[in-house]
Amino acid sequence: MNLIEVTSLDDPRLDVFARLTEAQLRNRLEPEKGIFIAESPKVIARALDAGLQPLSYLMEGKWLETAAPLIDRSRAEDGGEVPVFTGPSAELAKLTGFTLTRGVLAAFRRPALPTVEELLAGARRVAVLEGIVDHTNVGAAFRSAAALGIDAVLVTPTCCDPLYRRSVRVSMGTVFQVPWTRIGETARDWPDAGIARLHALGFKTAAMALTDKSVSIKNPEVNACDKLAIVLGTEGDGLAPRTIAQCDYTVKIPMRHHVDSLNVAAASAVAFYQFCQ
Repeated sequence: MNLIEVTSLDDPRLDVFARLTEAQLRNRLEPEKGIFIAESPKVIARALDAGLQPLSYLMEGKWLETAAPLIDRSRAEDGGEVPVFTGPSAELAKLTGFTLTRGVLAAFRRPALPTVEELLAGARRVAVLEGIVDHTNVGAAFRSAAALGIDAVLVTPTCCDPLYRRSVRVSMGTVFQVPWTRIGETARDWPDAGIARLHALGFKTAAMALTDKSVSIKNPEVNACDKLAIVLGTEGDGLAPRTIAQCDYTVKIPMRHHVDSLNVAAASAVAFYQFCQ
């Protein structure tokens, strides 16, 4: 084990855990050098199961025994041992800004994303997340997608990053289990070009929205679609009118007590359960 005791919080090798912003970690200019942070042994194990490349670990000494199986599975990019930084709880809390209640952090190399066409080859039920800005909701949607049988997830250019630290944590690592990619690079690529791309790949599109033309989520025609993309919108405003207009169906979840909508994470779970049966 390449164990390194933290003696100075100024060590530049610790920047990834505390001093780099999420935007800096993502590294849009050089995506192949991008990094994300995984928290907790379970999440890290799922990242390793997905074949992702660990760069370094950070943990209190008391977690070394728990993390040992994960570290044993890890190899640096040059084939050597992955650095494991450790130190007392109080010092690491100063570095990260919070107590390491989940015990273990790991920095991973960001994976290269597939094209939409590569991702959807063979897929029948996919989710599209449009402009969702809350990382918790993105993580929760991925967890529901993994649990309920969604084949792939597409995120629009204005949707927040599924590999943001909080998204990864809330997803419990399922962002590494459900294949995903971005559908377009800039806001101009969605919805017009993106929905046309889905249609060209044989997908019918179902906009989850409440309009005068909405059909029930139990509608037989929608459920019978061989290939269906379920499109969910941002918190508050929901899907853009332009998106709804271009989708094949507008679908609603029947509700009681005059409730007009659910949180997007909750709505995604209901939709995924219905359409993946």
